[in-house]
Amino acid sequence: MTERTGEYATRGDYHRHLDKRWAYYPLYVEKQRVVRRFLDALPPGTRILDVGCGEGLLVEEYRARGANIIGLDLHYESAAVRRGDITELPFEAGSFDVVLALDVIEHLNFQDQPRAIIEIERVLAPRGQFLVTVPNLAHFSSRLAFLFTGRLLRTSSIDRHPGDRPYAEYRQLFGKHFDLERVRGLFPTFPISSLLTLAAPAGMLWWHRILNRVAAWPSWCFLNVFWCRKRDVANKEHLSERD
Repeated sequence: MTERTGEYATRGDYHRHLDKRWAYYPLYVEKQRVVRRFLDALPPGTRILDVGCGEGLLVEEYRARGANIIGLDLHYESAAVRRGDITELPFEAGSFDVVLALDVIEHLNFQDQPRAIIEIERVLAPRGQFLVTVPNLAHFSSRLAFLFTGRLLRTSSIDRHPGDRPYAEYRQLFGKHFDLERVRGLFPTFPISSLLTLAAPAGMLWWHRILNRVAAWPSWCFLNVFWCRKRDVANKEHLSERD
């Protein structure tokens, strides 16, 4: 039986039935494309945890293809998704080779974000991979708004994203516990593109794909994808001594 709380109790499985009029439709589609490319390249038998996975669409898809993947969410439970808290993961240390946290960290308050990162590090095997996506409070249009109005454009309401941060702060947060191997930006929020996306989200998907190839500097983008790797013990001790 599927059990839902939080936004899933009121909005239902909205990721399962995407509304092409949703303002974030092209961004969501592009993010899923990047994540699937990453998952498709993993060797068979890789132990994967998708934390904060909501309805668990990726979990269902990749389990059906034989992947060793588990979903965890605080507000959703089903045959594919176990209920649990990212700040107290119910798994033994070193249980996974890969952890996904897709648009999750910003939903935590600032005090809980480091706790979640430490928990993810704990359940990862040595040199395990952490793929995380987070919105950027200081995206291009937000900077312009601050310049002319004195306020940033939040990536969502403060109730939904209490841990909203700019790109550089997320980079610093993840870099305390992981080696940052790569960062990719999605959707540089140039004003005209942003307005057209709001007017016709699905119709702008092709343009998002072009922008994401030629102008997606992470600090300008609405969303960033971080490829992180758990540090080996020797490197971690060296960094601790240096700090």
